[in-house]
Amino acid sequence: MLLNVLQGKEAGGLIIIQDTVKYSGRGILKCFINAALKRDEDVHVLGFETSEEELHAGLDSSCVQKLHFHKGFPDPLGWTGKSLFTVETFTTQEIIRVVKETQDPRSSVLIIDSLSLVLRHHDPVVICKRLHELKKGGVIKTIIGLLHSDLHSQGIVSILCHLASTVISVASVNNERHAVAKTTRSTKSGKVLQEEEYFNVSEDATLSVQARPHQPGHAQKELDVAEADPTSNLTFNLRLSEEEKKAKEKVALPFVFSQEKKSALLRPSPGSGRIMYEPDANDDFDEEDPDDDLDV
Repeated sequence: MLLNVLQGKEAGGLIIIQDTVKYSGRGILKCFINAALKRDEDVHVLGFETSEEELHAGLDSSCVQKLHFHKGFPDPLGWTGKSLFTVETFTTQEIIRVVKETQDPRSSVLIIDSLSLVLRHHDPVVICKRLHELKKGGVIKTIIGLLHSDLHSQGIVSILCHLASTVISVASVNNERHAVAKTTRSTKSGKVLQEEEYFNVSEDATLSVQARPHQPGHAQKELDVAEADPTSNLTFNLRLSEEEKKAKEKVALPFVFSQEKKSALLRPSPGSGRIMYEPDANDDFDEEDPDDDLDV
């Protein structure tokens, strides 16, 4: 799944690469940039956390002319006036303006490095609204943002991930030269697909992916959990023995009638079901005034 997203087989949307201080997602971010350049797409990078020289390292030199770096490093807040694009200018109108300066803005890919710095200085609701506007604006094909999840509350991370069409969470693997990526993708039909894969980033920003290998003992552990008896520690018995089952089957239920009882109830008898009443002399019943005997 990770290679399909990298190769652009999924139609646009917002892709969030989620990392932590234990493992950086900038390597896989560069792989996305390199893949987009090789597809002859214009790539716009809002670089707040890395320099242009560092970003160019390892990329295909024949495609670098399609890469547009909007300098936000090393002055992302605009304190010294050295950056052409700052966190304060992170607005829908300004981003669309700089993207439209290219010859073919319809196939543009927007890279935000990183969303965390923008979120630290803006209301998260405002940022989500602007990302939604950029997705629907028609000028940008795909938005890819790097998010340092351990810098924000779980609520903010969840909101952004809900807005994204694809979320890639990267983490290191103990005693392995690879890293693991957990890719969660939402399809147009509403399905949510998820897959974990090992990946490795080479020096030329090329991504190699392999399926996560089977872990010894993992299947046996799952089997043991599945076969665990939840009633084993109860103080009463929920199961019946064979003798108890036979005795239960012999007991007649109160709402089930035997054939003999049905016949007895349905057999007509003389005078059954009839009420005979003969008025006596004390009965004073006036048909014209039935309530005459009442003291009203």
